[in-house]
Amino acid sequence: MDLNTDLLAPCGLYCGVCAVFYAHRDNNQKFKERIVGVYKGKIPGSENLSSDDIRCQGCLSSEPFLFCRECDIKTCVKTKGYTGCHQCPDFPCRRIDDFPMPVGRKVMLRAIPAWREKGTEQWVKEEEARYQCPECGQKLFRGAKKCHKCATPVDLD
Repeated sequence: MDLNTDLLAPCGLYCGVCAVFYAHRDNNQKFKERIVGVYKGKIPGSENLSSDDIRCQGCLSSEPFLFCRECDIKTCVKTKGYTGCHQCPDFPCRRIDDFPMPVGRKVMLRAIPAWREKGTEQWVKEEEARYQCPECGQKLFRGAKKCHKCATPVDLD
């Protein structure tokens, strides 16, 4: 397995299944506009968010999403000399508790113990497998409520 380490967000929100990453990668303007509606005004610094801001090549890349550029979790992990919260004995901590997006917090609380238990490669495989439509196999993103191909309702987080 070729592992893109730029996608290994220290918080456990694997970037390979992120809507922002998908929209940027696919240059999907309509999807970018929908994402603006999800984030605008709900995360710090997002008051003027536009579809031009919906771009990311992974949390640890040279072009992370604007919300991920200045991240207390990423700073904490780096300061402690870890690659992710899965290595920290203090998990979960106030940084996780204070995360502004409820779905993200829920996923972190599920993903970090799994990452810790299974190791990076297996954890990534399982995250990628998790975010697929159970009916048609279409790749989905974290937070999806239905498959955009066959419209099957999903609750994968």
